[in-house]
Amino acid sequence: MISLPSNEHKHPPKLDIRHAAPSHLQIEGHDVLSNYERLIQEANVLAGRNPLHWTARVELHPSAAGQPESWLHLTVETSLPQTCQRCLGSVDVSVQVDREFRFVESEAVAEQQDDECEEDLLVTSREFDLAALIEDEVLMALPLVPRHETCPVGVKMAVADEDFDAPVEKPNPFAVLAKLKSKD
Repeated sequence: MISLPSNEHKHPPKLDIRHAAPSHLQIEGHDVLSNYERLIQEANVLAGRNPLHWTARVELHPSAAGQPESWLHLTVETSLPQTCQRCLGSVDVSVQVDREFRFVESEAVAEQQDDECEEDLLVTSREFDLAALIEDEVLMALPLVPRHETCPVGVKMAVADEDFDAPVEKPNPFAVLAKLKSKD
């Protein structure tokens, strides 16, 4: 197994999957969220310096037919400050990704096998963009509605403030017509 020291990688490199899998390549690194444009768009302003730790292991596994297939095991840990949808304050959302992917030769093969297999499929590439995969997986792991378990401030449950002027009641136009009709 080839293992490169983590200090050699900050931002995930592009990988040649065909060469990485037979050598059982294992790499890891520490990056910051500011290097991922789409993650920064999902986070609060101060997220840029938040660390993102990742590990990737590319290796061969035998298929059901006994042929070697390339697989990627990916783990990612980070925390994104987002806006709590209850109290509108900042909430740190912890994200952990632990996924495995099998590589296939083409998009056509991936489309054909996608319905019949449980694992996620990726297309083998000489310049596989590991950083894009990491960003995609973290985005998909984010909650749809970020919120605190218990908000640190009281959450207003009323739809209007007490100081707000109550609407002036207008007379019912049909009641006015009924009065005119009763006078006749």
